[in-house]
Amino acid sequence: MIRCRTAYKLVQITRVIPGILLSVSLASCSNDMKEINALTAKGNLKEDIAHNVTIIYSEDGRPKMRIYAKEFVRNDFAKPPYTDMRNGIKIEFFDDSAQIQSTLTAGYARFYEEKKSVLIRENIVVNTSKMETIKTEELVWNQNVKKIYTEKPVTITTPTQVMNGDALDAEEDFSLYQIKNLRGAVQVEKDQLPQ
Repeated sequence: MIRCRTAYKLVQITRVIPGILLSVSLASCSNDMKEINALTAKGNLKEDIAHNVTIIYSEDGRPKMRIYAKEFVRNDFAKPPYTDMRNGIKIEFFDDSAQIQSTLTAGYARFYEEKKSVLIRENIVVNTSKMETIKTEELVWNQNVKKIYTEKPVTITTPTQVMNGDALDAEEDFSLYQIKNLRGAVQVEKDQLPQ
């Protein structure tokens, strides 16, 4: 009789184990291949990433600027679509004779192609051909009107003076700019003083 009970228990266990294994396997594999492919499709990845990118922008066959970005991230699925330039950016602006007019370095930039607008942030330093250095923490570059501006504090250093201001409005190559609420010692020629 002992042999019959052992055989009966063994039959019960062999019936229960496959049922448990089938339940666990069905619970852990609920996605079919169509769902897996849909999740990994390019449209769901959202971003295209490239590293150490150089872009040369020209108008009428003349170079206007060269952009270097350590990390270039494009997101066409955002509203509005944008391109991030992360981990550092450098822009060289050229004059009409293809000489560097000014350079801009920053920690981050975001380009909105539809609006033709660039938001630049983090440790911005602009060096001009006039030996001027402009520092601020944020700039907005409107490519439609070819202007760069900020409402953040600005510091301008020249070979002879240091000036501070509350805002900046500049040509896109920084050849001309205006500073709001300018403070600091400004050197002027004697014949330029008011009488």
